[in-house]
Amino acid sequence: MKKIGLTIASVVLGAFILTGCEIKSDIPVVEKPVIYLYPEEEMEVTVRLDYEGTLTSTYPVYEDGWSVIAKPDGTLVSKETGREYYCLFWEGISDATYDMSKGFVVAGEETESFLEDALAKMGLTQREANEFIIYWLPRMEGNAYNLISFQGAAYTDTAKLGISPQPDSVLRVFMVWQSLDEPIEIERQELPSFERTGFAVVEWGGSEVIE
Repeated sequence: MKKIGLTIASVVLGAFILTGCEIKSDIPVVEKPVIYLYPEEEMEVTVRLDYEGTLTSTYPVYEDGWSVIAKPDGTLVSKETGREYYCLFWEGISDATYDMSKGFVVAGEETESFLEDALAKMGLTQREANEFIIYWLPRMEGNAYNLISFQGAAYTDTAKLGISPQPDSVLRVFMVWQSLDEPIEIERQELPSFERTGFAVVEWGGSEVIE
């Protein structure tokens, strides 16, 4: 399988197997990762994704990477077409395995407030968090409970970003979650904080575990 150059949310389609605290699937789908670029001054930026899987959708179209003019307010302009974007988007399928040994069990009706607090602590702006919540909340708030775990290396090792020029700070938020009928006991996860400095890159995404 050809690997593609560098770049944030995931839905898992197909049969996931929950064994102990590992989640596996034959066809997990990384859903709606979106990438924001915030340079200190207008500059040309190239983003490439080295993804251990198959890309199923990208916008703008991903060929040998994305080449854009990035502005401090986050506006991106395609060098090829001149079209404006506010983020870079991709989805894909891989055989990634996620560790759910630590996380949070949240009542469906409390999901909104939980995500607002968690995303703020991890460093998303209100606009970025709004977009994250708007995407995921309709699928989570009606559940009795949600098991939520934010992934680190389990995600970033399978979806490596290559960005030129190199950013000064990078935040990649990737949530894996599962609907529960009843609450379960799980070790509480410690959420990292993030400080934006210089040329900042932010990505968010996630994956739903469907049994």
